[in-house]
Amino acid sequence: MAEPIAPAWGWRSPWGGRAAHIEPAPEYQGTTSQVCGLYPFTAGSGTPTVGTPVGRHQLWNEVVCLDPLAWMRAGLVTNPGMFVLGQPGTGKSTLVKRLVTGAVATGTTPIVLGDTKPDYTMLVEHLGGQVIRVGRGCDRLNPLDAGPLAAALRRLTGADAETLRWEVRSRRLSLLMALATLVREARITNAEEVVLGRAIDLLDDRLDGEPTVVDVLRIVEDGPDELRSAARTDSADSYRSQTRELVFTLDLLISGSLAGVFDAPTTRPIDLDAPAISVDISRVRAAGDKLLTAAMLCTWAYAFGMIDAATALADLGAGPRRSHLGVMDELWRALRGAPGLVEHADALTRLNRAKGMASIMITHSLADLDALPTEEDRAKAKGFADQSAITVLAGLPPRELARVHEITPLTGPEQQLVTSWSAPDSWQPDARHPGRGKYLIKTGERLGIPVELSLVGAEAELYDTDQAIRGGA
Repeated sequence: MAEPIAPAWGWRSPWGGRAAHIEPAPEYQGTTSQVCGLYPFTAGSGTPTVGTPVGRHQLWNEVVCLDPLAWMRAGLVTNPGMFVLGQPGTGKSTLVKRLVTGAVATGTTPIVLGDTKPDYTMLVEHLGGQVIRVGRGCDRLNPLDAGPLAAALRRLTGADAETLRWEVRSRRLSLLMALATLVREARITNAEEVVLGRAIDLLDDRLDGEPTVVDVLRIVEDGPDELRSAARTDSADSYRSQTRELVFTLDLLISGSLAGVFDAPTTRPIDLDAPAISVDISRVRAAGDKLLTAAMLCTWAYAFGMIDAATALADLGAGPRRSHLGVMDELWRALRGAPGLVEHADALTRLNRAKGMASIMITHSLADLDALPTEEDRAKAKGFADQSAITVLAGLPPRELARVHEITPLTGPEQQLVTSWSAPDSWQPDARHPGRGKYLIKTGERLGIPVELSLVGAEAELYDTDQAIRGGA
């Protein structure tokens, strides 16, 4: 027989708890710091559940999700830029690979814009994507190749075609100037820029296919009337004198340290329909930083051109509306080659939001950016972190966090937490690094989200970047 349940106001008997009126209980509000003594009756405010699951909250074990595009669409952030900062070995690329995998699963196309190690080749191949291997004896990349933009241009007419044509010209000239700056280790002059622009225009009118650097060198050496007029010269001798340095600079692009990589038509175009794309430039590392920087610049320009082409085709109804996730690892390598390269990178990435593209920039330390040639370049490079709505911090020492605090405000406990991940606390062999797989996700003035990532299934092998080291042991 069930026990009787007391009425709401108690039993009508002595000592029965009878009350004529029940007052509401007092309510109090406070921060978790102020009411922490009431644990376990306090709880966190919740973590984002929009995007790719990247781990569990380190304090209350909730699942944390992260995706720059998904967060922007949900109104959590104002732009889809993400900046990842952490010491080597703390798992920066592991987190990014998880985001790449999640992007493919949700229909976003990730593009690894210059894999220098390579870290992403195995994963992209596993996901059924396209891997382009740039280097001598491998795939070649034509810096002046409009790629899918040329196909989009053929479908357009009128003002739209003219707008896209100027965009293609601007991209070609901008990249050619960046490469010339790189090999010369100094900016090209205004007069040389005018000559290069006119040379590109002439080649566009005369050639059926895509021009190459070899074509530009040949026409500048020939010096037709149009180029002499652009150079403001009235004789062949004065023209040659004015373009002498430019000719040698262009020749270095095809016969110097960059020979065999950027001096011929593109051998393997980017596939717009691939679920993921990686441009593997690890084979050019042995040739030095100059070739590596050139490879990264060309990769960025070509890939961003592909994204613009996909957008143009979608606007015409000739292709699906796509979203992309650009991964820019080893960022500092591409920026330190010569003065002005930061401005080129900034111009390429500035309009990502309008293109439906998220970007992830990865580097070890803000100190990497101090190696840039000029103060102007260093200031602009630090702006990359400042402009990114999402900052992810892996293990970092206190001196580095002091610099990060100038860009992204960090509380004292947040700094202590990230510092605790920066180095092992013992000398025991085979001990797990305390910061491996641990990250602090910061967005603006909000408190950071401390998250720990755990690998599942094939991820342990696909995300492993230490295989070469263990293999040589």
